[in-house]
Amino acid sequence: MSVRSKNSSQPWVDPDEAPELTDEFFEKGVWRIGDRVVTREEASIEDKKRRARPAADTTKISTTIRFDADILAAFKAQGDGWQTRMNDALRDWLKSRQQ
Repeated sequence: MSVRSKNSSQPWVDPDEAPELTDEFFEKGVWRIGDRVVTREEASIEDKKRRARPAADTTKISTTIRFDADILAAFKAQGDGWQTRMNDALRDWLKSRQQ
């Protein structure tokens, strides 16, 4: 039979045959920030901005500390944010000691 069956494999395409991406190709592109179309300069400025959570007023210091298992389990049992709650409890304790 000379007609190709739908079940026959597709011819192999060499990925090296893909066209080269030139400056001209990118000049034709449309720059967007979200759904808004912007200029290339605006996109460049936005790209250089820091993409992270904003810096906090007070910074935290990473440390290693040991707690009794029941204390740690009680804070973790309350769900996400347990470290913040533990920090707040220690801050309240410090305030009570200073009075």
